[in-house]
Parts: sequence; C-alpha cells; structure tokens
Amino acid sequence: MRRNGENGPLPPRLSRYFEQHNYWYYRTREGIDIGPFDSLDAAKLGAAAFIDYVVNQNPQFSNVLCQFRAAA
Repeated sequence: MRRNGENGPLPPRLSRYFEQHNYWYYRTREGIDIGPFDSLDAAKLGAAAFIDYVVNQNPQFSNVLCQFRAAA
C-alpha cells in the first residue's frame, strides 16, 4: 500500500509487529520497540492507542521519541 505522497516503486517494509520469547511487540516509526504483550491482538491494540496518542500531541512529540531512540 502506498503512503500519502509516495511515488515510484514501493519500498520494502517490515511488519510493525514481531514475536520474541513468546511475547509480542510493535515497533514505532522512530524505531522504538514497545512491549511485551501477551498476544498479537494486544500488541495491535497497544499500537493503535500509541498512534492515537501521538496524533493528538504537539507536532514536536516525534522529536522526543527520537531522543529516546538515540539513548537506547
């Protein structure tokens, strides 16, 4: 699926969700892994809540997330 403003061939994309040691996680666009969750469904709900939260924050909030990524 194309994202808004994308042209040309689609770039390869990884799944936002992954399982590790019998727990589920999701990865943000900023590269932060969030979890653990007991199920894929729980991880999807967590990701939806996170996206909703970020969308309703100050536009500079993404910069704060990038700072956490750099510290990891």
